[in-house]
Amino acid sequence: MCGITAVLSRHSPVSDATLTAGTAALHHRGPDGCRHWVASDRRVALGHTRLSIIDLSTGDQPISNEDGSLTIVHNGEFYDFERIRAELERKGHRFRTKSDSEIALHLYEDLGPECLHQLRGEFAFVIWDSRNRRLFAARDRFGVKPLFYAHQDDALYLASEAKALFAMGVRAEWSAESAYAGGLIVPGERTLFRGVHCVPPGHFMRATTESFRVHQYWDVDYPRDELAPAPRSDAEYIAGFRAVLEDSVKTRLRADVPVGCYLSGGIDSCAVLGLASLHHDGPVRAYTLTFESGAYDESAIAEEMAVRAGAEFRPVQAHQKELADNFRASVIQSELPCLNAHTVAKYMLSRAVRADGRKVVLTGEGSDEILAGYPHFRRDMLLHHTAGQEPDEVERLLAQLVASNQVSRGILMPEGDSKVGPLAHTVLGFVPSWLDAQFGLVGRVHDLMRDDFLGAQAGTDIVASFLASIDVQRRLAGRNAVHAALYLWAKTALPHYILSNMGDRMEMGHSVEGRVPFMDHTVAEYLHQVPVSMKIRGMTEKYILREAVKDVITPTVYNRQKHPFLSPPATHHPDEPLYVLMQDTLRSAAARNVPFLDQAKVISALDGVSRSDAGAAALTDQALTIAMSYVFLQEGLGLS
Repeated sequence: MCGITAVLSRHSPVSDATLTAGTAALHHRGPDGCRHWVASDRRVALGHTRLSIIDLSTGDQPISNEDGSLTIVHNGEFYDFERIRAELERKGHRFRTKSDSEIALHLYEDLGPECLHQLRGEFAFVIWDSRNRRLFAARDRFGVKPLFYAHQDDALYLASEAKALFAMGVRAEWSAESAYAGGLIVPGERTLFRGVHCVPPGHFMRATTESFRVHQYWDVDYPRDELAPAPRSDAEYIAGFRAVLEDSVKTRLRADVPVGCYLSGGIDSCAVLGLASLHHDGPVRAYTLTFESGAYDESAIAEEMAVRAGAEFRPVQAHQKELADNFRASVIQSELPCLNAHTVAKYMLSRAVRADGRKVVLTGEGSDEILAGYPHFRRDMLLHHTAGQEPDEVERLLAQLVASNQVSRGILMPEGDSKVGPLAHTVLGFVPSWLDAQFGLVGRVHDLMRDDFLGAQAGTDIVASFLASIDVQRRLAGRNAVHAALYLWAKTALPHYILSNMGDRMEMGHSVEGRVPFMDHTVAEYLHQVPVSMKIRGMTEKYILREAVKDVITPTVYNRQKHPFLSPPATHHPDEPLYVLMQDTLRSAAARNVPFLDQAKVISALDGVSRSDAGAAALTDQALTIAMSYVFLQEGLGLS
C-alpha cells in the first residue's frame, strides 16, 4: 500500500521540483520510503512513496524489468502472487524483488492490458513502456484504490490523490457541476475538481504524448432474469458462498507485518473477524469505535463478538470532542464532502490502529453493496417484487421498514415525496430508493447555495448526467429492480464514498492498509449468479451471509438487523465541541468565501435547528455537514 505519481510530458522536461512536490504530498500513504524514476529524455517520470507490507527488504519502487524497457509504480496488493511469480519464472522472467508488485510488470510484458484479468486484489498502478512510448495505468475492479489524472499544458499527470496533482502544478479549482450534485450523484470518472478525473473502477488508461484513452476491462454483471442459471438449493448457494468468502479472508491475512481487524456490531466485520480467527496464528486484534449515544454505540455487541472469536478487543473512543478535533484533517484527507462525522471516526480509528503497531487491517466494507444490505434495497424489494403479496401487507412492511431505520433517514431511506423526476423511471423503469434518498439530500444542500449559482446550474440534470455514464441496455435491461439498484449504487456511492471516505482515504491518512474481503472479484462474481431471494429473504437482509457464517458469529449478530455505521449528528449535542465547530465554521469568513454557498441561508438553517425535532434536525445536519466539508476543502486544498 503506497502512493504513486506519474507525469507524461509532450514537450517540456519534467522537473525535479515537480516530482518531489508530488510524492511529498503523499508521504502519509508511504512513510517507509520515497523514490523516483525519470526517463533519459525527462519527458516521463514515475514517483512512489512506500508503505512496506510485503518484502520489507527488497521491495522498493519504481521497479524495472530485466532489460529496463518497462518500469512500474504500484499502490495496493496483489493476492496469490507467489503462484503467478512461479509461473512467470518458469517462462524465463527474472525478478529483482520478492514483492507482489513486480508480477504486474512481467504479466504486462507477456500479455499487455490482458494482464489485468490475471490480477486479484486492490490496486492502482502505472507502467511506462519505453519500447512503445506508451504509459499504461489501471485501477482495480471496484475502485478500492484511488487513481486520479489531469491533462494540463501538454502534460498528463497521475496520482493516488488529487492533492498530489495540485502539488505538481495542476490548477486547484471547483467543478461547479460536481459541487451542485453535492459530490454524491456523480459518474465514476468525475471528481469535485475541474479538470481532475478518476480512472474509473475496472478501467485502464493507455496514453502517449499525443493522446490518451480510458477502456473498461471488467464490470459488475448481473444476468438477465430470464437467463439466470439453473437454481440450486439454499444449502448449495450458502456452501459455495462460504467457500469463496473464507478464501478471500484467508488470502488477505498474507503479510510480512501483523494484521488486525476493524470490528463493529454489524455482521460484515463480524463475519470477517470470525473467518479470520480460523486462519490467523494467534488472537486477532479487533478495533472498535465507541460513541456516547446508545443508538450509535455498538461496542458491547462488538466486544461479545471479539470474545466469541478469541480476539484481543481494542475499543477506540470517538466522542464529540475528538470528532471536532479531527474533522478538518479528515475531510482534507478524503478530498470529498462527508455527510456525517462517521468519516472522521474512521480517520481516528486508523490512527489508533497505527499507534498500536498495526499497518494492515481487514474491514467489512463492500458487503452491503454486493449483498443488498442497506434498507433502501429492502424497500426496492417491497415495492418492485410484490408478486403474490397483498397490497395492505406491503404497506405494513414498508411502514415497519421506515420505523426501524430512523437513524438513516434521508441518507439511506427516502424522506418525503420523490423529487427525482421522470427520467429515471423512463430510462430504468423504476426509481431506485437510494437515488430517491440521495436526491433528497442534494436538494437540502441546494437550500444552502447561492441563487446565482443555482441559476447558472439550472440546466444541469444530475440524474441525466449520471445515467448517461451507464450502459443501461447492456447492464440493466431485463434485470430485477434490486440488482439494477445494486449495479447503479456500485457506480457512484461505492467508489465515491464507501471505499474512499469510509475506506482507503481514512486508512491511508495514517499509513494503514485496509483490505476488503467482500470486494474480491471472485466473491462478487459468485454473488452475481445468486438470486435476489438469497440476499433478501422476507425482511431479512444478507440472508446468505448470515447462514454462511452462522458458526463463527454470535447469536446477537446473527439476529440483528442492519444498523448503518453513523456517528451521532452534531445537532443532537448542541453543547458539545462538534456542534460548536459547525457553528463557528459556517458563520466564519471562510464559509462566506466558498463561491457557491449562501452564508445567509446557512445561518438560517443553523438557527432553525434549535427549533426542530430530533428527526428534522438530523436531516438538516447532513446538509450542514456537507457545507462544513466544503469550507475545509476550499481552505485545505487551496481551491478557487
